Amino acid sequence: MHFFRKPINRHISTKPTLRVPTSDLREKPVTDSDSIAPEFSLSEARTIVGEFFTPNPWIYWTDFLASWIVGVAAFTLVEAPELLTANTTWHWPIRIVGFFVSSLLYYRCALFIHELIHIRDGEFTAFRFVWNLLCGIPFLIPTFVYYTHVDHHRRKHYGTKQDGEYIPLARMPAWQILFYMSQIFVIPPLAVIRFGLLTPLSWFSRSIRNWTHRHASSMVMDPMYLRPLPTPRTLRIIRFQELCCFLWIVFIAVRLFAPMGIIPGTLSPWFLLHVYLTGVFIIAVNNLRTLGAHRWISDGKEMTFVEQLLDSVDFPKHPITGGMWAPVGLRFHALHHIFPTMPYHALATAHHRLMRDLPADSPYRQCSADSLPQVLRTLWQRAKASRDHVPAP
Repeated sequence: MHFFRKPINRHISTKPTLRVPTSDLREKPVTDSDSIAPEFSLSEARTIVGEFFTPNPWIYWTDFLASWIVGVAAFTLVEAPELLTANTTWHWPIRIVGFFVSSLLYYRCALFIHELIHIRDGEFTAFRFVWNLLCGIPFLIPTFVYYTHVDHHRRKHYGTKQDGEYIPLARMPAWQILFYMSQIFVIPPLAVIRFGLLTPLSWFSRSIRNWTHRHASSMVMDPMYLRPLPTPRTLRIIRFQELCCFLWIVFIAVRLFAPMGIIPGTLSPWFLLHVYLTGVFIIAVNNLRTLGAHRWISDGKEMTFVEQLLDSVDFPKHPITGGMWAPVGLRFHALHHIFPTMPYHALATAHHRLMRDLPADSPYRQCSADSLPQVLRTLWQRAKASRDHVPAP
């Protein structure tokens, strides 16, 4: 959620010289008027990977439930390492390992929301319900907060003010990147405020309801983004999911603050710290992944499809570590922007097929990067260069 964040000026008046990656990841300076790549044939690409568009429900169910079950077990061991061994020497090592394992698996579970947004309404209905029950509601990220993600894939919206998931960080001072990362510490409590306080207040005030929906109901980057008001059908879904989140917060609060012995299963105050640190860790990894998903070079105007493609990044190497910080197929973000409805379990194979069969000069070949640190370092350098190019007033 993006409410109460410091405004960021996403419309930069200057147009500094930027660098667009070439296929070998060396860079050459280009300006907005340069011809940066040949056209990309969407029909040709679809012919190459046309067999990879059917989601396999067995993979979704097995992946999600296995990740959730092991994540819950690891989370429990952080709270109670004595369940594994009575030897206190091992308790802190168990807690540390359990924290990272549970956080990464919970992160993987959470990112299934990305898949659900791209699966058509009426499909995977049972999976949607179970995901919200086990993950969306407890993590305070019910599916409705990500409905706006479709605007990020609208070609006329991408990189413009209608795209809440885009900030032109490569054209902004480098401190904006640090500011974006610093928000990891306030988002967990703001989510509690959103569903624990603003939700019940919105039941009694239409103005609070509309403000909350427009300013505090979207998983976006841009704090200036205003979400359109919902249709009556969407509003019913939102109100139901909001109510579930509110009741979950009440349930946890009762277990935390009720006098010992009054409520069975009273939670320790350390549980609250554990939950907070888990949330901070997950949001931090996701923010780093987000910074690596694009090159963030938009000037706020509508971009061509090829420009949008070249602004997106694939990480085909290091599938094990890459699958940790960009799970559920999100390390193939450029491919995802070509075919948003392609299921996550098919992206790796589809990428290799495209790299094999596309023409040698296809712009898609320019989208691959070796590592996340490399892309983040380039983004930082571009942001610093952008500030250097801003003329003095």
